[in-house]
Amino acid sequence: MTTGTIGAQPAAGPEPFVVLPDAPLWDMHEAQYVSTTLLTLMRRYSDRPDVVVMSRGYLCFDTRSNQRGWLSPDCLVAFGVPFEGVRRRNGYVIDEWGRPPDFVLEVGSPTTGARDYTAKRDGYAAFGVREYWRFDATGGEYHDRPLAGDLLVDGGYEPIPISAGVDGKMRGYSEALDLYLCWEDGRLRFWDPAAGSYLNDYDESEDARLAAEEGWRAAEARAGAAEAELKRLREQLDG
Repeated sequence: MTTGTIGAQPAAGPEPFVVLPDAPLWDMHEAQYVSTTLLTLMRRYSDRPDVVVMSRGYLCFDTRSNQRGWLSPDCLVAFGVPFEGVRRRNGYVIDEWGRPPDFVLEVGSPTTGARDYTAKRDGYAAFGVREYWRFDATGGEYHDRPLAGDLLVDGGYEPIPISAGVDGKMRGYSEALDLYLCWEDGRLRFWDPAAGSYLNDYDESEDARLAAEEGWRAAEARAGAAEAELKRLREQLDG
């Protein structure tokens, strides 16, 4: 004898885990600056598994929403979120982590530059991204200005003050990162006010690594020469 209700629907199971599709590749105008920025920030937070630094991954509210509303930041940073979970998802799903990212950066390019300071700015505000920054290596050919940042206030963006020196260098403070973003001769750099110095970017770190290796090799050579000389002197004494 059947006791179930006629026409009852089976209980819905858990939503299947959805891996987000790959986002578009950077174009040649973005790649150099995006990769340098990512490596610099990844190195800064390399000992923090609860910090996400990513690029080429979609940002969305949930996996069921229309993909046309998703955005793919050039650089995204989120604190208090497990990097491994975002990596498995291949993107950042706001509903999954219960909070939007803290920081997003877009690099100016001829293909997307105009959207960065118009439609994307509105989109990141709607997603609740705390800070939205834009960098244009050309000085304003692709964006409306070389360096710009916005802070989310009551659901809308308000400009972050940017100072400009007589040498043409520009800088603005990111509360999210506790760093200054600096536009210097078409280069994006990060100034750490606590350390009173710039974060090393990839090229600088590679130069430092090569210099250290050269120093180690020289020290090993000196130690080897000293050991050989000591051995020679001992042999003379024994003889």
